[in-house]
Amino acid sequence: MARLYEAHSLALSAAYGDLENFARSQDLALTGTPGSVGERENARGFRFYAHQSYDANGRKTERYLAGPVGDPGADAKARELRAKIAALNEAIRSLRLLGREGFSLADAKTFATVASLHNRGLFASGAMLVGAHAYGALLNQLGARAARYATRDVDIARGAGLALAEPLDRSFLEILRESGIPFVAVPQLDRKKPSSSFKERGRSFFQVDLLTPADTDAIELKVVPELQAHATALPFLAYLLGKSQDSVLLARVGCCAIRVPTPERFALHKLIVSRLRRNTAKSRNDLSQACVLVAVLAEHHPLALEDAAAALPASARRHLDAASALALPQLDSHPRAVEALRAILSAS
Repeated sequence: MARLYEAHSLALSAAYGDLENFARSQDLALTGTPGSVGERENARGFRFYAHQSYDANGRKTERYLAGPVGDPGADAKARELRAKIAALNEAIRSLRLLGREGFSLADAKTFATVASLHNRGLFASGAMLVGAHAYGALLNQLGARAARYATRDVDIARGAGLALAEPLDRSFLEILRESGIPFVAVPQLDRKKPSSSFKERGRSFFQVDLLTPADTDAIELKVVPELQAHATALPFLAYLLGKSQDSVLLARVGCCAIRVPTPERFALHKLIVSRLRRNTAKSRNDLSQACVLVAVLAEHHPLALEDAAAALPASARRHLDAASALALPQLDSHPRAVEALRAILSAS
Protein backbone atom coordinates (compact mmCIF):
# COMPACT_ATOMS: atom_id res chain seq x y z
CA MET A 1 0.00 0.00 0.00
CA ALA A 2 1.26 3.51 -0.84
CA ARG A 3 2.29 5.89 1.89
CA LEU A 4 -0.47 8.20 3.13
CA TYR A 5 1.66 11.35 3.09
CA GLU A 6 4.99 12.81 2.04
CA ALA A 7 7.08 15.27 4.01
CA HIS A 8 7.71 18.71 2.55
CA SER A 9 11.28 19.85 2.01
CA LEU A 10 13.06 22.00 4.59
CA ALA A 11 13.03 24.91 2.15
CA LEU A 12 9.25 24.75 1.77
CA SER A 13 8.79 24.38 5.52
CA ALA A 14 10.92 27.49 6.00
CA ALA A 15 8.74 29.39 3.51
CA TYR A 16 5.68 28.24 5.44
CA GLY A 17 7.28 29.48 8.67
CA ASP A 18 7.77 32.93 7.15
CA LEU A 19 4.09 33.05 6.17
CA GLU A 20 3.09 31.90 9.64
CA ASN A 21 5.03 34.80 11.15
CA PHE A 22 3.51 37.21 8.64
CA ALA A 23 -0.03 36.05 9.41
CA ARG A 24 0.46 36.42 13.14
CA SER A 25 1.81 39.94 12.70
CA GLN A 26 -1.42 41.13 11.02
CA ASP A 27 -3.88 42.96 13.21
CA LEU A 28 -6.54 42.87 10.48
CA ALA A 29 -6.67 40.52 7.50
CA LEU A 30 -8.12 41.72 4.18
CA THR A 31 -11.09 39.53 3.22
CA GLY A 32 -10.65 39.89 -0.54
CA THR A 33 -7.75 40.42 -2.92
CA PRO A 34 -5.11 42.95 -1.81
CA GLY A 35 -6.29 45.40 -4.46
CA SER A 36 -4.98 48.96 -4.66
CA VAL A 37 -5.45 52.41 -3.17
CA GLY A 38 -6.42 55.20 -5.56
CA GLU A 39 -7.59 58.78 -5.48
CA ARG A 40 -11.20 59.66 -6.29
CA GLU A 41 -13.18 62.89 -6.61
CA ASN A 42 -16.92 63.29 -6.03
CA ALA A 43 -19.32 65.68 -7.76
CA ARG A 44 -18.54 68.43 -5.24
CA GLY A 45 -14.81 68.27 -5.97
CA PHE A 46 -13.93 66.48 -2.72
CA ARG A 47 -10.84 64.31 -3.35
CA PHE A 48 -10.42 61.21 -1.24
CA TYR A 49 -8.69 57.83 -1.08
CA ALA A 50 -10.54 54.61 -1.95
CA HIS A 51 -9.55 50.93 -1.68
CA GLN A 52 -10.46 48.87 -4.73
CA SER A 53 -10.35 45.05 -4.68
CA TYR A 54 -12.26 41.87 -5.57
CA ASP A 55 -14.39 40.14 -2.94
CA ALA A 56 -14.83 36.43 -2.20
CA ASN A 57 -17.38 36.07 -5.00
CA GLY A 58 -15.08 37.71 -7.54
CA ARG A 59 -17.00 41.00 -7.60
CA LYS A 60 -15.08 44.25 -7.96
CA THR A 61 -15.65 46.45 -4.93
CA GLU A 62 -14.56 49.91 -3.86
CA ARG A 63 -14.76 51.42 -0.40
CA TYR A 64 -14.00 54.86 0.97
CA LEU A 65 -10.72 54.90 2.90
CA ALA A 66 -9.98 58.47 4.01
CA GLY A 67 -10.04 62.07 2.89
CA PRO A 68 -9.45 64.67 1.82
CA VAL A 69 -6.30 63.96 -0.18
CA GLY A 70 -3.56 66.10 1.32
CA ASP A 71 -4.83 65.84 4.88
CA PRO A 72 -1.99 64.39 7.02
CA GLY A 73 -4.26 61.82 8.66
CA ALA A 74 -5.81 60.72 5.36
CA ASP A 75 -2.42 60.55 3.64
CA ALA A 76 -1.07 58.44 6.52
CA LYS A 77 -3.95 55.96 6.19
CA ALA A 78 -3.34 55.66 2.44
CA ARG A 79 0.40 55.06 2.99
CA GLU A 80 -0.33 52.47 5.68
CA LEU A 81 -2.73 50.48 3.51
CA ARG A 82 -0.42 50.69 0.47
CA ALA A 83 2.42 49.28 2.58
CA LYS A 84 0.15 46.51 3.82
CA ILE A 85 -0.91 45.69 0.25
CA ALA A 86 2.73 45.56 -0.87
CA ALA A 87 3.64 43.16 1.95
CA LEU A 88 0.59 41.01 1.21
CA ASN A 89 1.43 40.83 -2.50
CA GLU A 90 4.89 39.57 -1.53
CA ALA A 91 3.30 36.93 0.73
CA ILE A 92 0.99 35.86 -2.09
CA ARG A 93 4.01 34.94 -4.20
CA SER A 94 5.04 32.49 -1.48
CA LEU A 95 1.46 31.24 -1.12
CA ARG A 96 1.35 30.51 -4.84
CA LEU A 97 4.56 28.48 -4.54
CA LEU A 98 3.31 26.48 -1.55
CA GLY A 99 0.00 25.78 -3.29
CA ARG A 100 1.84 24.33 -6.28
CA GLU A 101 3.88 22.12 -3.96
CA GLY A 102 0.86 20.59 -2.23
CA PHE A 103 0.23 22.79 0.79
CA SER A 104 -3.46 23.12 1.63
CA LEU A 105 -4.96 26.44 0.53
CA ALA A 106 -8.49 27.48 1.50
CA ASP A 107 -10.89 28.76 -1.14
CA ALA A 108 -11.76 32.47 -1.31
CA LYS A 109 -15.10 32.19 0.52
CA THR A 110 -13.65 30.16 3.37
CA PHE A 111 -10.78 32.59 3.77
CA ALA A 112 -13.04 35.66 3.76
CA THR A 113 -15.27 34.05 6.38
CA VAL A 114 -12.44 32.95 8.67
CA ALA A 115 -10.61 36.28 8.24
CA SER A 116 -13.76 38.11 9.38
CA LEU A 117 -13.81 36.04 12.58
CA HIS A 118 -10.09 36.67 13.08
CA ASN A 119 -10.59 40.41 12.64
CA ARG A 120 -13.20 40.39 15.41
CA GLY A 121 -10.79 38.59 17.77
CA LEU A 122 -12.79 35.37 18.03
CA PHE A 123 -9.82 33.01 17.64
CA ALA A 124 -7.71 35.05 20.05
CA SER A 125 -10.61 34.75 22.53
CA GLY A 126 -10.87 30.95 22.38
CA ALA A 127 -12.91 30.06 19.29
CA MET A 128 -11.43 27.29 17.13
CA LEU A 129 -11.55 26.24 13.52
CA VAL A 130 -12.39 22.53 13.38
CA GLY A 131 -13.40 20.16 10.58
CA ALA A 132 -11.70 19.72 7.21
CA HIS A 133 -10.15 23.19 7.05
CA ALA A 134 -8.49 22.65 10.43
CA TYR A 135 -7.15 19.35 9.05
CA GLY A 136 -5.58 21.24 6.13
CA ALA A 137 -4.03 23.79 8.50
CA LEU A 138 -2.61 21.02 10.69
CA LEU A 139 -1.10 19.23 7.69
CA ASN A 140 0.62 22.45 6.66
CA GLN A 141 1.93 22.98 10.18
CA LEU A 142 3.22 19.40 10.37
CA GLY A 143 4.99 19.80 7.02
CA ALA A 144 3.01 16.98 5.42
CA ARG A 145 1.55 16.61 1.94
CA ALA A 146 -1.45 14.28 1.56
CA ALA A 147 -4.43 13.70 -0.71
CA ARG A 148 -6.47 16.87 -1.15
CA TYR A 149 -9.73 17.21 0.74
CA ALA A 150 -12.96 18.81 -0.45
CA THR A 151 -15.58 20.51 1.69
CA ARG A 152 -18.13 23.30 1.43
CA ASP A 153 -18.49 23.71 5.20
CA VAL A 154 -16.67 25.88 7.72
CA ASP A 155 -16.93 24.55 11.28
CA ILE A 156 -16.35 26.95 14.17
CA ALA A 157 -16.30 25.58 17.70
CA ARG A 158 -16.48 27.28 21.05
CA GLY A 159 -15.84 25.42 24.31
CA ALA A 160 -16.35 27.65 27.32
CA GLY A 161 -17.47 31.27 26.95
CA LEU A 162 -15.12 33.29 24.76
CA ALA A 163 -12.72 35.55 26.67
CA LEU A 164 -13.48 38.64 24.60
CA ALA A 165 -11.66 41.84 25.52
CA GLU A 166 -15.00 43.64 25.34
CA PRO A 167 -18.54 42.53 24.38
CA LEU A 168 -19.20 42.29 20.65
CA ASP A 169 -21.47 44.97 19.22
CA ARG A 170 -22.99 42.54 16.72
CA SER A 171 -24.11 38.95 16.38
CA PHE A 172 -22.23 35.99 14.93
CA LEU A 173 -24.37 36.23 11.79
CA GLU A 174 -23.55 39.93 11.38
CA ILE A 175 -19.83 39.19 11.79
CA LEU A 176 -20.06 36.52 9.10
CA ARG A 177 -21.60 39.11 6.75
CA GLU A 178 -18.52 41.30 7.21
CA SER A 179 -16.84 38.83 4.85
CA GLY A 180 -18.89 40.34 2.02
CA ILE A 181 -20.83 37.08 1.68
CA PRO A 182 -24.60 37.48 2.19
CA PHE A 183 -25.11 34.87 4.93
CA VAL A 184 -28.56 33.91 6.20
CA ALA A 185 -29.61 31.61 9.02
CA VAL A 186 -30.51 28.06 7.95
CA PRO A 187 -33.97 27.22 9.36
CA GLN A 188 -34.36 24.05 11.42
CA LEU A 189 -36.86 21.34 10.49
CA ASP A 190 -38.71 22.51 13.56
CA ARG A 191 -39.19 26.18 12.68
CA LYS A 192 -39.61 27.05 16.36
CA LYS A 193 -35.98 26.10 17.07
CA PRO A 194 -33.19 28.65 16.51
CA SER A 195 -30.57 28.06 13.85
CA SER A 196 -26.95 27.08 14.48
CA SER A 197 -25.98 27.03 10.79
CA PHE A 198 -25.56 29.87 8.34
CA LYS A 199 -25.33 29.65 4.55
CA GLU A 200 -24.72 31.95 1.66
CA ARG A 201 -28.02 33.27 0.36
CA GLY A 202 -29.34 31.66 -2.82
CA ARG A 203 -28.42 28.32 -4.35
CA SER A 204 -24.93 28.21 -2.88
CA PHE A 205 -24.02 25.25 -0.64
CA PHE A 206 -21.39 27.25 1.26
CA GLN A 207 -22.20 26.95 4.96
CA VAL A 208 -20.85 27.81 8.41
CA ASP A 209 -21.76 25.67 11.44
CA LEU A 210 -21.35 26.88 15.02
CA LEU A 211 -20.55 24.05 17.44
CA THR A 212 -20.14 23.58 21.18
CA PRO A 213 -19.65 20.57 23.50
CA ALA A 214 -22.71 18.63 24.67
CA ASP A 215 -23.32 17.86 28.33
CA THR A 216 -24.62 14.38 27.44
CA ASP A 217 -24.38 11.93 24.53
CA ALA A 218 -27.34 13.65 22.87
CA ILE A 219 -27.06 16.27 20.12
CA GLU A 220 -28.83 19.45 21.19
CA LEU A 221 -28.88 23.23 20.78
CA LYS A 222 -27.17 25.58 23.21
CA VAL A 223 -27.27 29.35 23.47
CA VAL A 224 -23.95 31.19 22.97
CA PRO A 225 -24.73 34.55 24.59
CA GLU A 226 -21.48 36.34 23.78
CA LEU A 227 -22.08 35.69 20.05
CA GLN A 228 -25.85 36.33 20.20
CA ALA A 229 -26.26 32.92 18.55
CA HIS A 230 -27.03 29.26 19.13
CA ALA A 231 -24.67 26.33 18.55
CA THR A 232 -25.14 22.63 17.93
CA ALA A 233 -23.87 20.74 20.97
CA LEU A 234 -22.00 17.56 20.05
CA PRO A 235 -20.76 14.63 22.18
CA PHE A 236 -16.96 14.22 22.53
CA LEU A 237 -16.35 17.77 21.28
CA ALA A 238 -15.12 18.80 24.74
CA TYR A 239 -12.28 16.30 24.32
CA LEU A 240 -11.32 17.74 20.93
CA LEU A 241 -11.28 21.31 22.26
CA GLY A 242 -9.45 20.39 25.47
CA LYS A 243 -6.02 21.09 23.97
CA SER A 244 -5.38 23.60 21.21
CA GLN A 245 -2.64 25.51 19.42
CA ASP A 246 -2.14 28.57 17.26
CA SER A 247 -2.09 27.98 13.52
CA VAL A 248 -2.56 29.77 10.20
CA LEU A 249 -5.09 29.46 7.41
CA LEU A 250 -3.46 29.80 4.00
CA ALA A 251 -5.33 30.92 0.88
CA ARG A 252 -4.45 32.22 -2.56
CA VAL A 253 -5.33 35.78 -1.56
CA GLY A 254 -3.74 35.88 1.90
CA CYS A 255 -3.36 34.20 5.26
CA CYS A 256 -4.60 34.79 8.79
CA ALA A 257 -3.98 33.53 12.30
CA ILE A 258 -6.40 30.96 13.69
CA ARG A 259 -6.66 28.50 16.57
CA VAL A 260 -7.12 24.76 16.07
CA PRO A 261 -7.14 21.60 18.22
CA THR A 262 -3.83 19.78 18.62
CA PRO A 263 -3.23 17.24 15.82
CA GLU A 264 -3.15 14.24 18.17
CA ARG A 265 -6.57 15.03 19.65
CA PHE A 266 -7.87 15.87 16.19
CA ALA A 267 -6.73 12.47 14.89
CA LEU A 268 -8.30 10.46 17.71
CA HIS A 269 -11.50 12.52 17.59
CA LYS A 270 -11.77 11.85 13.85
CA LEU A 271 -11.50 8.12 14.53
CA ILE A 272 -14.26 8.34 17.13
CA VAL A 273 -16.71 10.40 15.05
CA SER A 274 -16.14 8.17 12.01
CA ARG A 275 -18.07 5.51 13.93
CA LEU A 276 -20.80 7.90 15.07
CA ARG A 277 -21.85 8.56 11.47
CA ARG A 278 -20.84 5.26 9.92
CA ASN A 279 -21.17 4.20 6.28
CA THR A 280 -21.37 7.74 4.91
CA ALA A 281 -18.97 9.80 2.78
CA LYS A 282 -18.23 11.93 5.84
CA SER A 283 -17.34 8.91 7.96
CA ARG A 284 -14.94 7.69 5.26
CA ASN A 285 -13.35 11.14 5.08
CA ASP A 286 -13.04 11.22 8.87
CA LEU A 287 -11.28 7.86 8.87
CA SER A 288 -8.96 8.85 6.01
CA GLN A 289 -7.93 12.12 7.65
CA ALA A 290 -7.40 10.39 10.98
CA CYS A 291 -5.10 7.80 9.37
CA VAL A 292 -2.96 10.49 7.74
CA LEU A 293 -2.48 12.33 11.02
CA VAL A 294 -1.83 9.13 12.95
CA ALA A 295 0.91 8.25 10.44
CA VAL A 296 2.54 11.69 10.60
CA LEU A 297 2.40 11.89 14.39
CA ALA A 298 3.68 8.38 15.01
CA GLU A 299 6.67 8.94 12.74
CA HIS A 300 7.59 12.49 13.77
CA HIS A 301 6.08 13.11 17.22
CA PRO A 302 6.56 9.98 19.36
CA LEU A 303 4.11 9.47 22.26
CA ALA A 304 1.85 12.37 21.20
CA LEU A 305 -0.97 9.97 20.30
CA GLU A 306 -0.49 7.89 23.44
CA ASP A 307 -0.65 10.99 25.65
CA ALA A 308 -3.80 12.20 23.86
CA ALA A 309 -5.40 8.77 24.26
CA ALA A 310 -4.86 8.85 28.01
CA ALA A 311 -7.28 11.80 28.23
CA LEU A 312 -10.08 10.12 26.25
CA PRO A 313 -13.40 9.77 28.09
CA ALA A 314 -14.27 6.15 28.87
CA SER A 315 -17.42 6.37 26.74
CA ALA A 316 -15.30 7.02 23.64
CA ARG A 317 -13.21 3.87 23.92
CA ARG A 318 -15.61 1.52 22.15
CA HIS A 319 -15.86 3.92 19.21
CA LEU A 320 -12.07 4.16 19.07
CA ASP A 321 -11.76 0.38 19.10
CA ALA A 322 -14.24 -0.02 16.26
CA ALA A 323 -12.58 2.69 14.15
CA SER A 324 -9.09 1.33 14.78
CA ALA A 325 -10.08 -2.04 13.30
CA LEU A 326 -10.76 -0.18 10.04
CA ALA A 327 -7.76 2.14 10.34
CA LEU A 328 -5.06 -0.46 10.90
CA PRO A 329 -5.23 -1.94 7.37
CA GLN A 330 -4.91 1.57 5.91
CA LEU A 331 -1.71 2.10 7.91
CA ASP A 332 0.17 -0.91 6.49
CA SER A 333 2.83 1.30 4.91
CA HIS A 334 3.45 3.08 8.25
CA PRO A 335 4.58 0.41 10.78
CA ARG A 336 5.26 2.92 13.53
CA ALA A 337 1.68 4.18 13.24
CA VAL A 338 0.41 0.61 13.52
CA GLU A 339 2.52 0.12 16.65
CA ALA A 340 1.25 3.36 18.18
CA LEU A 341 -2.39 2.56 17.51
CA ARG A 342 -2.03 -0.97 18.87
CA ALA A 343 -0.36 0.39 21.99
CA ILE A 344 -3.31 2.70 22.53
CA LEU A 345 -5.77 -0.16 22.09
CA SER A 346 -3.91 -2.45 24.48
CA ALA A 347 -3.82 0.28 27.12
CA SER A 348 -7.59 0.86 27.00
